[in-house]
Amino acid sequence: MAKAPVLTPRADDFPRWYQDLISKAELADNGPVRGTMVIRPYGYGLWERMQAEMDARIKETGTQNAYFPLLIPQSYFAREADHVEGFAPELAVVTHGGGKELEEPAVVRPTSEMIINDYFSKWVQSYRDLPLLINQWANVVRWELRPRLFLRTTEFLWQEGHTAHATFEEARDFAAHIHRQVYEDFMVKVLAMDVVAGRKTVKERFAGAINTLTLEGMMGDGKALQMATSHELGQTFAKAFNTQYLSKEGKQELVWQTSWGSTTRMIGALVMMHGDDNGLRVPPNLAQTQAVVLAIKGDEAVLAKVRELGDQLKAAGVRVHVDDRTDVPFGRRAVDWELKGVPVRIEIGPRDLENGTAMLARRIPGGKEPVAIDTLVGLLPKVFEEDQALLLAQSRERRESRTSDVATVEEAVEVAGAGGWARIPWADLGTEGEVRLAEHAVTVRCLVAEDGSVPESDGQPGNVAVVARAY
Repeated sequence: MAKAPVLTPRADDFPRWYQDLISKAELADNGPVRGTMVIRPYGYGLWERMQAEMDARIKETGTQNAYFPLLIPQSYFAREADHVEGFAPELAVVTHGGGKELEEPAVVRPTSEMIINDYFSKWVQSYRDLPLLINQWANVVRWELRPRLFLRTTEFLWQEGHTAHATFEEARDFAAHIHRQVYEDFMVKVLAMDVVAGRKTVKERFAGAINTLTLEGMMGDGKALQMATSHELGQTFAKAFNTQYLSKEGKQELVWQTSWGSTTRMIGALVMMHGDDNGLRVPPNLAQTQAVVLAIKGDEAVLAKVRELGDQLKAAGVRVHVDDRTDVPFGRRAVDWELKGVPVRIEIGPRDLENGTAMLARRIPGGKEPVAIDTLVGLLPKVFEEDQALLLAQSRERRESRTSDVATVEEAVEVAGAGGWARIPWADLGTEGEVRLAEHAVTVRCLVAEDGSVPESDGQPGNVAVVARAY
């Protein structure tokens, strides 16, 4: 394995390791305004791959992409009291434009329920207009007091879905479908991340929702990260915006709605869940570069072979990059690619060429071995499949080995403080226990049923609270 870059060891200082890795893997830099970030090409490439995978899954549900304005009239936020109360501390408000004070201040989009519902109320007239399924890829601004790149920034990128349905059941089922068949499917199959699917408590729900479904992942230090959420909005916003439809029976009825979102926070999760002391480890199904072919020296025959192999791998569907920068020392290039977490390096020098072999370096399990060059095209799909499965298995083993069943708030706090998750019966914890946990910076991440499924209600008998410290 190539010599490790200078990263703070995770065991010594996990937050510093995280910052080091984001910088040295060239994922992002801090922006000029506190809390903003510049996403560099390698980091943005990861986001593009996430977008592509999720967008395909979203469109399979019949949802269409649209775009709504960044600036929202401030008066819109007075229409739903819980929503405005939830977002008020995070709002960025524009009061001047074109050198003049605006007649009405405009809020920079923190989320789009308000403006999208204004248009839903115009677009929905009849039951024939339902379901209305809209998704938006955009940026949002929420003024962040304690920023951390990708995890909590004032401006971040996301997708937000918004739908309107004829009945409560249709909206409930659609929110659940997004939760499991879009988000969880993507996280498990593409990001190779073990996640817990559950239901948020009333205290942790999205502002204005009647139910929030969540996916929670355990990071390398044992803290939880909320990965994506899907909300049942009931008729909360339909009442605020008078979004009605004429039913088949000729009655005016309020619609039932959902909203759901995931963000560039997933890049932070990728770092913290799969990264090690040598850098990133990117799942092959996600990687923008699955394999890099490196020329060790500038020998013309070597250069010709690495370019030929690159073309062969590309034709076979591998996302490949040919690194023929022989004016840059080989060791430095190998370390850079290891730091960036590319799943496979294929290294070829004059001696390898003579032997008809290449050195295959696998980033995820580690290690190197010589392989016949003419077997690589057929070999890599199996390698990628093994590595993808290994990352998921390691993620699951971490969570399972660091999750404990407890009986009291004190035990839950102790487990969370030691870098683990606790499971405690919700009937024993309750809202009072949730308040006591908060005094120790510990939260109920979600409620799950006894069998690990998502509960149908907060009060379902046998519900278990998953408790942890979180980002």
